[in-house]
Amino acid sequence: MKEKRIQSRKHLEFVCSLDCCIKDISCQGPIQAHHLLKPWIGSRGMGMRADDRNAIPLCFYHHAQLHTKYGNEERFFERYFRSPDYGRKLAASLWKKNN
Repeated sequence: MKEKRIQSRKHLEFVCSLDCCIKDISCQGPIQAHHLLKPWIGSRGMGMRADDRNAIPLCFYHHAQLHTKYGNEERFFERYFRSPDYGRKLAASLWKKNN
């Protein structure tokens, strides 16, 4: 049986209340909930984003940069001196903290 896709407005509001997870001088704009391209839990179908358990906080600038300049989370996080699986670990931690 297919796992149900989790949607939680409460969790997305929590994620957006946090600082950008890059915490860099280049942070600009409001915080957005980035849904991981490679989820830590659940799946991501073609043309669909990961469920809300897989959300991390990124400012507008870093969110756009991830999608337009780097294309994947591993390269993006390595650019900012974080482990390639940083996003998955952070999303799991935030979900456990808020639920």
